[in-house]
Amino acid sequence: MTTTFTEKKVMPKLQKKVKSQKRSKRIGNWILTLILLLGSIVMVIPFIWMAMTSFDWGARLTIPFPPRFWPKEFSTMTYQTAFTNIPMIKYMVNSLIVAVGVILVSLFSALFSGYAISKLKFKGSGIVLVAALSTMMIPFEVTMIPQYLLFDKMHLLDSYWAFYLPALNYAFGTFLAKAFIDQLPGTLREAAIIDGASELKVFLRVYLPLCIPILATMTILQFLAVWNDLLWPLLALQSPAKYTIQLGLAMFTYNQGTPLPSVIMAATTASLIPVIILYLFLQRFIVESIALSGIKQ
Repeated sequence: MTTTFTEKKVMPKLQKKVKSQKRSKRIGNWILTLILLLGSIVMVIPFIWMAMTSFDWGARLTIPFPPRFWPKEFSTMTYQTAFTNIPMIKYMVNSLIVAVGVILVSLFSALFSGYAISKLKFKGSGIVLVAALSTMMIPFEVTMIPQYLLFDKMHLLDSYWAFYLPALNYAFGTFLAKAFIDQLPGTLREAAIIDGASELKVFLRVYLPLCIPILATMTILQFLAVWNDLLWPLLALQSPAKYTIQLGLAMFTYNQGTPLPSVIMAATTASLIPVIILYLFLQRFIVESIALSGIKQ
């Protein structure tokens, strides 16, 4: 009778507490969703305005103010003018060549170094990781002049090697790879070594297939960095035939003096298409890698 009476007395309080917690959690989720929605709108609005302006032939001389989100004179002439006056395809192909090379080099470096620090645990591996990460604290503006002089002495300026070689030091990728590989069981390596596999085979056949999510993450991060880079291509490239997309657009704007706003918007919007396609293709792997590794960005 005592137990029954206690249960009758306590259970309503517990149920009330659980309901209160659920209500608080639901309200918190709604607030978080609202904040994220507002943040998304703030980030998407400039892109929508740019895309709409790129079809506005009425904005070919001046940017309309206040901004309008629907073209006053809808036309594809802006894109025709952009692709006629700017070698967009050539610049995009150049950027793709640079991006693919940088991604291959940086992923090779990051994965091997991340695997070595994570699983081999050699003496001083922690110091190596800290030394690599410390390079991230040095702004590029500090190293660009010495880097420029170095490549000038090596006669590698105005070539894509000026992009590929610096990609060997991808400290952030090493950190990402190590954090991801740390989550993979070390017993896989031990079992493969017992079966007679070399260290290289263990990495290539056992761990590399499991690293596809983090590979996708590093790919999109490096692609975005290379595709949007302007400062280093401006220093490293002299031949217009080798210009990347951002450098080509910047030089076109500079040479025009008074560029057509809607034409520039059209060229910029077109230059974002490869980035959007790549992200849509790899976003599933990116979310998976963040969930598995516990890294928040």
